[in-house]
Amino acid sequence: MAEFTMELSDEQKEVRDWIHGFAADVMRPAAAEWDEREETPWPVIQEAAKIGLYSLDFYAQQFFDPTGLGIPMAMEELFWGDAGIGLSIVGTGLAAVGVLANGTEEQIGTWIPQMYGDADDVKVAAFCSSEPDAGSDVSAMRTRAVYDEAKDEWVLNGTKTWATNGGIANVHVVVAVVDPDLGPKGHASFIIPPGTQGLSQGQKFKKHGIRASHTAEVVLEDVRVPGHCLLGGKDKLDERLARARERAKNPGGERVKNAAMATFEASRPAVGAQAVGIARAAYEVALDYAKTRVQFGRPIIDNQGVAFQLADMRTQIDAARLLVWRASWMATTGKPFTSAEGSMSKLFAGETAKKVTAQAMQILGGNGYTREYPVERMHRDAAIYTIFEGTSEIQRLVIARTVAGVPIR
Repeated sequence: MAEFTMELSDEQKEVRDWIHGFAADVMRPAAAEWDEREETPWPVIQEAAKIGLYSLDFYAQQFFDPTGLGIPMAMEELFWGDAGIGLSIVGTGLAAVGVLANGTEEQIGTWIPQMYGDADDVKVAAFCSSEPDAGSDVSAMRTRAVYDEAKDEWVLNGTKTWATNGGIANVHVVVAVVDPDLGPKGHASFIIPPGTQGLSQGQKFKKHGIRASHTAEVVLEDVRVPGHCLLGGKDKLDERLARARERAKNPGGERVKNAAMATFEASRPAVGAQAVGIARAAYEVALDYAKTRVQFGRPIIDNQGVAFQLADMRTQIDAARLLVWRASWMATTGKPFTSAEGSMSKLFAGETAKKVTAQAMQILGGNGYTREYPVERMHRDAAIYTIFEGTSEIQRLVIARTVAGVPIR
């Protein structure tokens, strides 16, 4: 088991510098254009694929880094480059994590490569969990999956929303209700293969931030998928549902997790790392500006009011990174989140990104409010990090329930 350390190895530093170079040389020059266009930046994803940055191999190497720091390190550098383009590059990862968390070895080997495609023909994937009436409240999920035993097929009906890459994905991973009586414990995840009839894109959302990332509804109308598209397989599902039914009769029994929550638990520190990258980018712009902007005969950083803000910003960023790295290390080394450390990392990093980008705008003054400087875009991008992948309020609820040991509402 790897010991927790803040010191990156030489190999990790090389990877970090390689990603940083791509973020600086390819992503940043394109960021404003794709933010304005509000379209998936396919040429940038293609460039990432050509150098191996957008690939199954790269993310597998980072995912299986024994220190747990590969993924957060990569996320921070990409989102330092630009959050919208960054999410277009890594959005497929959430679907891949869904398969890794819940799928069999055969499913992992079959479907994850199809999520990425190759350097000559890049593909993306989508993880579809939220619904118009079921965001934080997963018990309100209505999308149903019914098993047709005669044909060994599952039939899915419903509407998903807020799906990154929804409708344009080669592979969709959809969370659906298989046993309504069990609430969230009666959910399962399904692979929707490319070209499956009945799946269509609904509304594409025009967003406040991360506008280079495609977000849309996914409509499922009598979507039929083979039995082998149930992640984990039917035997495992039947066993899990039986345990959940037993627990419903005996509340003191074993806890059963649902498929969507397993995915979110695995991804929260990585999302926190994205927020750290945005915050660091805004902080660096503000620091450079404060050193060169002269008012009343001296650089504005000479004023305590500005210098103290920058000191607080840097402290909060480093604290957020520490929480993210700790949670990532714990997840990789199999240490349980006894105090909801995954939620802690996402909560603090998301709030830090929102606060630091706002402070950066303030330090730049009127310039910060214009699109001539990137902090305006960074501030818009940061806003989502207190909302998606579990709102800050939900993170606090998870943490409070964990440390209190009671079902706080």
